[in-house]
Amino acid sequence: MAELKTISGESTYKAAAAVADRVVNIFTQHLDEAIAKGETDLASVPSSQHVEQILDTAFWASLRREEGNSPKISIAFLSPDQAELPLRFEHKLTFSPNVLTKLGPGVERPGVHLGVWYDDDGLYIWGTTHKIPNYCFVLDVSEPGLLVIKHRRANGFGKFTNIVVLIGDQIKVVDEDSRNLPDCPVLLTSLLGFSSVSPNHSVNVLIQIATSMRAHKHGGSLLVVPSKSNAWRESIIHPMKYSIYPAFSGLANLMKQDVKNWSNGVWQGELSREIDSIAGLTAIDGATVITDKHEVLAFGAKISRTEGSPRVERILVTEPIVGGDGVIVNPAMTGGTRHMSAAQFVHDQKDAIALVASQDGIFTIFTWSPCENIVHAHRIDSLLL
Repeated sequence: MAELKTISGESTYKAAAAVADRVVNIFTQHLDEAIAKGETDLASVPSSQHVEQILDTAFWASLRREEGNSPKISIAFLSPDQAELPLRFEHKLTFSPNVLTKLGPGVERPGVHLGVWYDDDGLYIWGTTHKIPNYCFVLDVSEPGLLVIKHRRANGFGKFTNIVVLIGDQIKVVDEDSRNLPDCPVLLTSLLGFSSVSPNHSVNVLIQIATSMRAHKHGGSLLVVPSKSNAWRESIIHPMKYSIYPAFSGLANLMKQDVKNWSNGVWQGELSREIDSIAGLTAIDGATVITDKHEVLAFGAKISRTEGSPRVERILVTEPIVGGDGVIVNPAMTGGTRHMSAAQFVHDQKDAIALVASQDGIFTIFTWSPCENIVHAHRIDSLLL
């Protein structure tokens, strides 16, 4: 396939030019705030021209195939000197769709970043790295036509913070002001990058479960209920075919271990397996129920209205992107049976939350909003990519 060339320095992927300046402004603001706080190990901000070129090249690479597979690449903008223990190529490689596609199969594993920097001749690929500076510009090529701009969390652990999602010609800029909403759940605040999350923090574990739920692509529901109450059972059809007794505490026990284990590879591997196991249960028809201490109580549970409770007819739906203003809709407008039953569950069990993944990748957190006195559906799939 012939290389797509730019004309007069302009990108052929128009969304790249449309969003480049905004991306630079966001990263510049983050870096300025980090410097003011005395943070160290900080990345360099790419120029608008470099952002545009990286997006343009990555977009066209995403539409190609190598041995029948679309490339899945993580591109990090940093010099080799900013990386820790990098794998450096002897010769610089041209930053082009063709080269990215060829390299794709070798760098598609999680945690591997393709290092991109520049000289007088323009952008080039210098090698790969697992370690990058704080607030480093990262572009994930996730699917054909789907690009996600993100940066590494300041504490270096957990899912990267998404900044912009580009789906074809659609641009979604994450609205960081969403954290200021009166009923913004801490899970959403963390995904926006505004709360400090340690490896075994309960919020970070829920983020990892949500990411794993979305990844298995079967769809699923996870209900998180208070550990000191059995009121949730009033909203479940009995008998429960897949109830668990005593509650399974594999994940809960891991989180009780000494903080010194957080950096231990064996411990992190066990944590990942427990998270994937719980996420896997959500693929079974019905809802998986866990406590806020991460003990598994049931899976395949069927949700029903609590006796005497009205049917939920209206919910508030918001998405944490610029222009994603809240709308009041019928629960049926947000998805299928999973979404409707999750909204009903949270309406009846106001101290619980529900996480719902659709097969098409849409992900929603249902919480009760005491300010609006309504079920609040937070669309967060743009933050989980």
